[in-house]
Amino acid sequence: MNEQNPLPIKKAEKSHRVQRPTQTGFSSPATHYSEPRIDLNEVLVSNSSATFYVRVTDDAFHDFEIYNNDVLIIDRSLTPETNQLVFAIQYDSFDIVRIKNRAADELLIWGVITYIIKSVL
Repeated sequence: MNEQNPLPIKKAEKSHRVQRPTQTGFSSPATHYSEPRIDLNEVLVSNSSATFYVRVTDDAFHDFEIYNNDVLIIDRSLTPETNQLVFAIQYDSFDIVRIKNRAADELLIWGVITYIIKSVL
């Protein structure tokens, strides 16, 4: 770290957008209209250095409507609150738990689940 860049992580300066193809032939009436791309990291992540993505590999969490191939976005910097889903370590393995009133004190919480990206395939 230095005084010019106090954060250890820096956003990439290079744009990774796909280049627009060059137009040949007659142009489309909608050529002038282009929708900007949505960066899911920008929209769904509030603390990138403490956020992790986990892909679910079975249907063991169907009680929470989390199924095979869903992706969990987990933020380790958040403090869990009542009724939130957390990614916790129980019995030497990871588990998904809904926080009850005082249950957070008894669990080894790895992070708070902030979003569940559903797989539709």
